Amino acid sequence: MPSPIVTIRDAAKTYANGVVALRGLNLEVGEGEFLSLLGPSGCGKSTVLRLVAGLGDLSAGTIKWHGTDGRIPQRDIGFVFQEPTLMPWATVSRNILLPLKLRGMPPAAAAARVEEAIAMVGLGGFERAYPRELSGGMKMRVSIARALVTHPRVLLMDEPFASLDEITRFKLDNDLLQLWSSHRWTVVFVTHSVYESVYLSTRIAVMTARPGRVAGEIAIESAAPRDDLFRTAPLYNEYCRRVSARLSEAIAV
Repeated sequence: MPSPIVTIRDAAKTYANGVVALRGLNLEVGEGEFLSLLGPSGCGKSTVLRLVAGLGDLSAGTIKWHGTDGRIPQRDIGFVFQEPTLMPWATVSRNILLPLKLRGMPPAAAAARVEEAIAMVGLGGFERAYPRELSGGMKMRVSIARALVTHPRVLLMDEPFASLDEITRFKLDNDLLQLWSSHRWTVVFVTHSVYESVYLSTRIAVMTARPGRVAGEIAIESAAPRDDLFRTAPLYNEYCRRVSARLSEAIAV
């Protein structure tokens, strides 16, 4: 386990309508790891991401960021939502530019950052395209580039590929792994897919049904890089069986 960057202790979240989303959740996020939150629909996975990002308040418990004065370092966080949420009237470049513009970054420096982010996600040549001219996978690449353009320390991803077809999803999983291997951000990735979690993660936190808590953790230990051959390897299949069994136990709790 690498040094923790975020520690969550006894976290609980009850919404105004009375829904208890989380109760007694404990979790550490290690510096530079790829952590997946896996659990049934409605178990509070997305709620955990939003609380870590400061987009809501705990009802009980604590979230501690290490190496800070205790406040959430929002400038160090990139967030990729389930939907790309792009501005339809803006080009790819201007969509990616938005967070830098909000921070008041000088135009020359911002333009260089946008160019870098576009290259990272493989969208070279589409700088002037509008969202209506892009496929679903390309729109999600724009969303990822917009999150990466700020050079985040932590990347939070809330089921970003769930609505895409399987071929596009596999391709984006591969590209995301390659980016993470090169830059080693800390990634917290929400997914419903056992197969995706095993393929991407260094560690998986399995959550119970609502109210959500962490029922167990499984480290995925395999030699890098992972590629399409890994998806058919006996080790991958064994991890998928172990994670599936742990998920079934968590749902039954």
